[in-house]
Amino acid sequence: MFYFWPMKFLAGLFLLCAICVSCGNDDTSADPGTDTSTGTPATAPSIAHQVTAAYPHDTSSFTEGLLFYNGQLLESGGNYGRSKIFLYDLKTGRQSHTTPVDAKFFGEGTCVFRDTIYQMTWKEKTVLVYDKNLRKIKELPLPIDGWGLTTDGASFIASDGSSNLNFFDPSTFRLLRTQGVTENGMPISNINELEYVDGVLYANQWQTNYILRIDPASGRVTGRLDLSDLDQRAHAKNPQADVLNGIAYDPSTKKLYVTGKNWPEIYELQVSPAPAQ
Repeated sequence: MFYFWPMKFLAGLFLLCAICVSCGNDDTSADPGTDTSTGTPATAPSIAHQVTAAYPHDTSSFTEGLLFYNGQLLESGGNYGRSKIFLYDLKTGRQSHTTPVDAKFFGEGTCVFRDTIYQMTWKEKTVLVYDKNLRKIKELPLPIDGWGLTTDGASFIASDGSSNLNFFDPSTFRLLRTQGVTENGMPISNINELEYVDGVLYANQWQTNYILRIDPASGRVTGRLDLSDLDQRAHAKNPQADVLNGIAYDPSTKKLYVTGKNWPEIYELQVSPAPAQ
């Protein structure tokens, strides 16, 4: 009895463990946002797009911000000693106004609010403020590192390279609130260039070929636009081209326009609309 009792006990214990494992594998209450084959969070749905046109782009511009203003493109370029902000015609690429930025600043994202232009700087904790003719009129303090910048018409929305969106008062740059960006519950970092379009936010994810569609109220990523094809085209035309960065929306054409740092072209995109909330 001394010999056989432990063996029966071990056999029973093994059977009990097998039953527990089997029951665990039959669990059907898994998070629907999880890929059950890998156990990792699933990505947001892909956003279909079509390239409808290509236009010339200044390859000397290390693009940080891009938007339409009074029918022209307004662009902010970065790098110390080479930062600038300029207006130009989309079809010809001809610049009408160019203002160089002091060499102590690294120009970053920009936006327009009530005919006043705001350009963030990277590490200098400063916002450069211009009139509509790109004449610098003042500076404002910035409590974060500057990356991307846009506006929803009531507040500024700024990124700082993390997984956060920072909402600021447009007149003072006082921080109003911070919203984390997540995809199926997981934080998404490297949020960079921003563009607010009809209640949704488009955000370039730095060092990737993705533009994310984000619900600004919750920070939830609702779609991914993969522009690897355009990255390959830009590098084929200019081997010195850097990463994708620059998103503008033209309400007259209802299309997105994208480019990258030192890219030779700007691409006009027709994208599938955001689903109704």
